[in-house]
Amino acid sequence: MTESEEHVQNVLLAEDDDDDYELFLEVIKDLSLKVLLTRAENGDVLMRILHEKVPDMLFLDIMMPCKNGKDCLLEIRTHKKFDNLPIIVYTSLRDFETIEFCYRRGTNLFVQKPYSYSELVEVIEQIFSINWKEMRYYPRFSNFVLNPH
Repeated sequence: MTESEEHVQNVLLAEDDDDDYELFLEVIKDLSLKVLLTRAENGDVLMRILHEKVPDMLFLDIMMPCKNGKDCLLEIRTHKKFDNLPIIVYTSLRDFETIEFCYRRGTNLFVQKPYSYSELVEVIEQIFSINWKEMRYYPRFSNFVLNPH
């Protein structure tokens, strides 16, 4: 086993919905991904956790209490220490304005929460197949929204 295969990724999921969190966690476990998943239940908790330790990857819900995902995104991208932090928007929103906002503010992918378990598995597999450490992944706008095939 190589060193990269043994590496456990620290993933932060900003998600206020318990069911969405549990489903996400179940997929991570079922795929046997080497992930330490931390949850931030709202935007204030998210920012506190981020300033304590920068994760390897952030999944960011937009509709959260206290401080919403858009406000968090604006704050995150003003700090240099988060320049290399991959941010994947993970939301039920599907409107063009939200997608464009996230793209222009420096998120790396936009994932519309899938409707089924199998679609979520496919999306998570796609995201974790990207080598985030080796490259700065910023797709063109046409490839920014990740959908299951």
